[in-house]
Amino acid sequence: MNEPTQVFLQPTPTDDLRLATRAEVNWSAGEVLVTAGAISRVALRWDEPIPAEALILGDAWERSYGDLQWRHLQPDRFLPWYWLGHDQKTGRTFGAGVDVHPGAFCSWTVDQTGFTLWLDLRNGGGPTRLDGRQLKAATVRRFEDAGTPWRTLHTAVEAMSTAITPRNIGPVVGANNWYYAYGEGFDEKAVLQDAATVVELADGHPVKPFSVVDDGWNPGGNGSGGPWESGISGLFDDMAGTASAVKALGARPGLWFRPLLSREEGPWRRTGQSDGFGRALDPTYPDVLDLLRADLRRFKDWGFELVKHDFSTYDLFGRFGPAMGAQLTDDGWQFHDTTRTTAEIILDLYAEIRATAGDLVLIGCNTVGHLAAGLVDVQRTGDDTSGRDWERTRKMGINSLAFRLPQHGRFFTVDADCVPCTPQTPWELNRQFLDLVARSGSALFVSVDPAARTPRTDRDLGHGIRLALSGGNAADGGIEPLDWLVNTTPTAWRAGAETVRYRWSRPWGADPAAG
Repeated sequence: MNEPTQVFLQPTPTDDLRLATRAEVNWSAGEVLVTAGAISRVALRWDEPIPAEALILGDAWERSYGDLQWRHLQPDRFLPWYWLGHDQKTGRTFGAGVDVHPGAFCSWTVDQTGFTLWLDLRNGGGPTRLDGRQLKAATVRRFEDAGTPWRTLHTAVEAMSTAITPRNIGPVVGANNWYYAYGEGFDEKAVLQDAATVVELADGHPVKPFSVVDDGWNPGGNGSGGPWESGISGLFDDMAGTASAVKALGARPGLWFRPLLSREEGPWRRTGQSDGFGRALDPTYPDVLDLLRADLRRFKDWGFELVKHDFSTYDLFGRFGPAMGAQLTDDGWQFHDTTRTTAEIILDLYAEIRATAGDLVLIGCNTVGHLAAGLVDVQRTGDDTSGRDWERTRKMGINSLAFRLPQHGRFFTVDADCVPCTPQTPWELNRQFLDLVARSGSALFVSVDPAARTPRTDRDLGHGIRLALSGGNAADGGIEPLDWLVNTTPTAWRAGAETVRYRWSRPWGADPAAG
């Protein structure tokens, strides 16, 4: 990267941005050193013409929400972590981004006269007080054309992740009951039926599938917080026994939990943050990390081999991705420890979970992708698909897979979310999503309602599960969306040497009132 043209500072959230003085900014040896006391945001501006015909692509803070796309220049559009531009006249693709594990929440804006990197250095909704400490906010990279937009995105993601090495955990395939049970009315018997189903469909494949107990197993019920010390009486009386029974059927047991929400009171709660299911926890209190460590060790002692940790971004910020925007959270609150940026606090949280988890396979859901890279094994990269409404699956699952698949194997194993098999959703469309995910080599989880099983669904599910357990089309060069420049849910895909075409909508097209 060239040195920025200008640097701007915002000491507190209520201050206006101002041009940094020479005394506050030092440029040397490819580094920009900003000296300040309290700090909220820094903006680095590069004045450099951008082609008026360029299409621009960015990423998302956590999961995507069907909103990833190439779009014409929009100066106020914020682009988390990295951006690419594609000049439609010359065919050249270019861009910039920051390496994974930054010390700030980093986003970009792009206009015809240049681009700006916005470093959000706040602690919660207030300024971070570094107390004389030097903070490495970000390593910034420039991306040059690699032949096509798809290959350029691959090389960009590879460049941003050179400092990490994700664990090689092999194919991640299994059952998850969420999209037919939705956390209600299921028990150990239903979980064991799911495990038996996915083992049957795997049909003796040498790679064992997982069977995940999702939300709804602990006494607080669907969506609630901890304590995570036991299952619901009468439904899950012996969690160790449940894990053992899943293993006896030939599957690997997995478990969902919400680490930063508790139904108990304590001084370590995140000030003012509650959603009716419990109180959010502040991970800068040592007691909160002690609780988290104890939970993970308990799950391991019970015999679970996979843990899915969920909702932590919402419990920290009080917002999901689309509502976070460039503001991230409400002004006026801060963590107990005000000397670290929010990005540093989250990164430390993920690192603590990873260290305690040991050999557990970790799935991050509602986790921040650029901070979770290398610290979760699997990342839910898109918002929920649906066992009740096909339009959600089309909008969320296919969009996420198309635009974030280059992160697969470099940041983590990509999980575009479950393939539902339910009476409420059309199998002729779900089966195409199953085929695409299985070919991709990314994580494949299926939610199979026993009431929806037929010889045809079993045949399709069995083929998809076995293909995914074998790594999909990875040996043939993987898959690539061919119409992703013009379509948010691409229908034409290269899979190895063949081109596969999918039809994602019913005869009337996508229903704008659904999803």
